[in-house]
Amino acid sequence: FKLDRAALVLYLRHNYIPAPQSVYQHINKLPPATLLTLDLASGRSSTVLYWDISQIAREPQQHTDPVEATSALDNLLKDAVRQQMVADVPLGAFLSGGVDSSTVVALMQAQSNRQVKTYAIGFEDPRYNEAEFAAAVAKHLGTEHTEWILTGQDALAAVPGLSDLYDEPFADSSQLPTSLVCQLARQQVTVALSGDAGDELFNGYERYQIALQVEQKFAKTPAWFNQLAGRGLSALPASVLQQIGRVSSAVLPKRLQSEDMAKRLQRLGSLLQQPDLQHLYLGLISHHPAPHQLLQQAAPVIAPLTLLNWDITEQDKQSRFAYLDLQTYLPDDILVKTDRAAMAVSLEGRVPLLDHRVVEFALRLPAELKYRDGKTKWLLRQVLYQYVPAALIERPKRGFAVPVADWLRGPLVQWADALLCPQRLASQGLFNTELVSNMWQQHRSGQRDAGYLLWNVLMLQDWLAARPQVRF
Repeated sequence: FKLDRAALVLYLRHNYIPAPQSVYQHINKLPPATLLTLDLASGRSSTVLYWDISQIAREPQQHTDPVEATSALDNLLKDAVRQQMVADVPLGAFLSGGVDSSTVVALMQAQSNRQVKTYAIGFEDPRYNEAEFAAAVAKHLGTEHTEWILTGQDALAAVPGLSDLYDEPFADSSQLPTSLVCQLARQQVTVALSGDAGDELFNGYERYQIALQVEQKFAKTPAWFNQLAGRGLSALPASVLQQIGRVSSAVLPKRLQSEDMAKRLQRLGSLLQQPDLQHLYLGLISHHPAPHQLLQQAAPVIAPLTLLNWDITEQDKQSRFAYLDLQTYLPDDILVKTDRAAMAVSLEGRVPLLDHRVVEFALRLPAELKYRDGKTKWLLRQVLYQYVPAALIERPKRGFAVPVADWLRGPLVQWADALLCPQRLASQGLFNTELVSNMWQQHRSGQRDAGYLLWNVLMLQDWLAARPQVRF
């Protein structure tokens, strides 16, 4: 039970520990689609991939005609959903009102002779609440819909012990609403379908476009200038960045304004220093540009960027990012989050978009059918809009965002304060006490927004508190 500090560096960067590493030294995870054979006589083991998506991704593109591709995907998804609906126990679905979950629910209701039971989580804070969109889709489709609007007190009641759902530290902050929507669904059903995997299969994350836009803009200025500007921004204290952010927000057009310009400037400083597109994308998916600095006796760890090095056209860079997420973020974060939360309340979660035929279909699609006319998941939207009006779906993508920053200054402040106590941190000998303490105090005082990075630290601390046998 000795911690692997290299794995913890990756955890602090990504919210999760990428396979095959685990939180413990000398213990590895079995990667997806892998068969392990153990010879009991010799003790030797061997592994083999029984389904290799890297080979499928290299196959020639198919379904290049938009009309033909829409029809083919519609039929394929209908069959995948129909098979996943086979159950001898009560069945329902999670519904956020976004493209993925709405597609799954629409195809369920289209093939059911009774109302599908759907479940959604919302927030009191309107900046994060999407329950109204889920309710609108549910009303159009005619499902039996149940929603739960979370308060800060709900978070306070649910957060302590949340880390017990996981075998190792895990800090995707949407784990909280995911856990609660599973509890909500389990009150009525035993099986629930979700829309997970749509973003990875159909190039749905906006960060794909952001990475390419940033690369294009950086290319217009000399590399030495980008490096110098990046180092300059990174060297500025959070308080100075906050002041710059306030001034810039006052003079910028509304479309460029942000509630936390300081955070954007800090991220820009890191991105400007990246040598190429791969590392630029790594910067976009990192909570901290140098997470090893938060730990004692830890060194930088190379992320699995080699997964991006596969044969693909220059025009299809987005698919490289999606492929990386399909290999890492999806199995190690998204699926872990839903699976553990569901099984903790004896709810079986099913993911029809991960039917192997759907995955193979998506990997063989040309990029222009995934991102088209400024729309992500274009082909999936064409299927959905046969069942749900586009007006109910078309809105800026939020993801399953959680008001972590506000909660840590409000209902969760005492819980966080106890876990981040400087004396506690110092006695552990794991974290850089000064860095973490300063980050916490700056966040509490409103000098900076470090909510998501602090959540990583807090989930690790909460996980450790329940495991006294763990050695550092």
